Amino acid sequence: MERFAVLSGIAAPYPAANVDTDQIIPARFLRTIKRSGLGVHLFNELRYDPTGRERPDFVLNRPPYRGAVILVAGDNFGCGSSREHAPWALLDFGIRCVISTSFADIFFNNCFKNGLLPAVVQAAALVGLMAAAERGETLTVDLAAQEIRAPAVPAVAFTIDAFRKHCLINGLDDIGLTLEKADRIAAFEGRQKSALPWLYG
Repeated sequence: MERFAVLSGIAAPYPAANVDTDQIIPARFLRTIKRSGLGVHLFNELRYDPTGRERPDFVLNRPPYRGAVILVAGDNFGCGSSREHAPWALLDFGIRCVISTSFADIFFNNCFKNGLLPAVVQAAALVGLMAAAERGETLTVDLAAQEIRAPAVPAVAFTIDAFRKHCLINGLDDIGLTLEKADRIAAFEGRQKSALPWLYG
């Protein structure tokens, strides 16, 4: 998993509330277990018309937001089904942080497992960050300092569980956490093989 330390870049404003995972990545694109190739289908029904042409009024189809690395979203982002493809699609598009006042629990947890930071801020702070995004300003998300900065907005603090912060900063998903204990696992297997050789054929 890619490490997350300080992220600076364009933030796309998307103030809609209750954006569900089927809007983020429609169900018909869930037939793959690959994490790549899903970014083109991010917000598919909103980005494209029925003929497959881009809708010019959708935020991610407009400059400078085509290159957004941050999404400033409305309340309750990521509600609906539990599909892990939703954070995969955001990451494959290039978005590494979503800022909102609240997230659906399963989506929130899936973000951390894939290296995407869901930053929870107060409603008043979101208003300022949304306005900065609408002006096309660069936002900086500093995970170590736990704050979000924009040129004309006071620094916005956000809280994060210490363990999840450690995992993001060090690029540790569940597999990475397990591999940190590789020496202990190998030692256990060695002892077990000596004591119970029949388990190993």
